[in-house]
Amino acid sequence: MHPIDLSGRNAVIFGVANDRSIAWAIARALAGAGARIALTYQNDRLHSRVARLADTLDDAVILPCDAADDAQIASVFEQLQAEMGSLSVLVHSIAFANREDLAGRLADTGRAGFRIALEISAFTLLPMVRCAAPLMAGAGGGSVIAMTFHAASRVYPGYNVMGTAKAALEQEVRQLAYEYGGDNIRVNAISAGPVDTLAARGISGFLDIRRTHAEKAPLGRNITADEVAQTALFLSSDLSSGVTGAVLPVDAGYHIMAV
Repeated sequence: MHPIDLSGRNAVIFGVANDRSIAWAIARALAGAGARIALTYQNDRLHSRVARLADTLDDAVILPCDAADDAQIASVFEQLQAEMGSLSVLVHSIAFANREDLAGRLADTGRAGFRIALEISAFTLLPMVRCAAPLMAGAGGGSVIAMTFHAASRVYPGYNVMGTAKAALEQEVRQLAYEYGGDNIRVNAISAGPVDTLAARGISGFLDIRRTHAEKAPLGRNITADEVAQTALFLSSDLSSGVTGAVLPVDAGYHIMAV
């Protein structure tokens, strides 16, 4: 028997783009514990890729969702209600910034670039939680998990506006935890160390960041997507019933180091 049993629970995961993404590792972990999984895909270009992954899970649902469109977000949860009835877990693992804003200086970020980074990476959590809450009420409560990074509170040259977006996201986690606690909906974030995903490769200096983490972290290594997924599994389960409003670091201890 799996040490955590999510049988009879439903989870929706935003942000699966390929089989190396953290969101996919989380999907596999939750499915392995018995949860029924719904995955979203951003556009037609990604549909077949996400569909192939969903086919490896038992009775998974895939739904289109461009998170820049509130109507599409609302439609996802309407379809989830029709297909699943209730929802226990929401995973927000989406972020975006223009490539030119992940290099050079933060001070040179334009208004449009700043807006899109904050809108996609941070704002989108709000309508997702708002739409998920009624479905979670049908399950007696639920768990919301957002993905963040140490750059929310420390400077990572090249991460730039995305660090600002993650700082906003972490404050949303705290505020939403307060607002939805009375509904037994827990809201937390995982601050993952640098994982070698295709999206991460778009960050200027990512390989240097990853090497420095391994050198300085108390565990002397980088972390894996599966380690992040196991933490998400914990946050999705009753083992974390008293945890909300938290940012849990999964970074081999790097965050405690000053030098």
